[in-house]
Amino acid sequence: MASPFTPQQFLDALPHARALSMRLDSVTEDGHVTLSMPWDARLVGDPATGVLHGGAVYALMDTACGLAATLHPNSSGGTATLDLRIDYMRPATPGQRVRAEAFCYNMTRSVAFIRAVATDDDTARPVASATGAFTNEPSRRKADA
Repeated sequence: MASPFTPQQFLDALPHARALSMRLDSVTEDGHVTLSMPWDARLVGDPATGVLHGGAVYALMDTACGLAATLHPNSSGGTATLDLRIDYMRPATPGQRVRAEAFCYNMTRSVAFIRAVATDDDTARPVASATGAFTNEPSRRKADA
């Protein structure tokens, strides 16, 4: 089922995505999504090192996963996070853009199962990885129409 919105409209509708300056870098027909956000001094969790707060990385990964769930070809159009586990592997390098790549590896009638990885410029060494479960439900726009 086709999504009732564009990926950019999805991002634009999320205040936290705008506040974190998230950008849609790529999306494929099968719902593979790459979002990124710039390093920002306002998001630093440790002033002594300049490392981004883990919550900012979490928000980026959760948003990428949610978008991957909604863009999957079998999506009903709406989603919410049911469960998201993130393993932080190393701090993101200060000053570098952080990217989150997410994809749905299994879609049922009610749940989308998503995997994601976050990287900075050193793509061989992930910053974090995630696995999650997201609802697969009709979007509110469709339900209200």
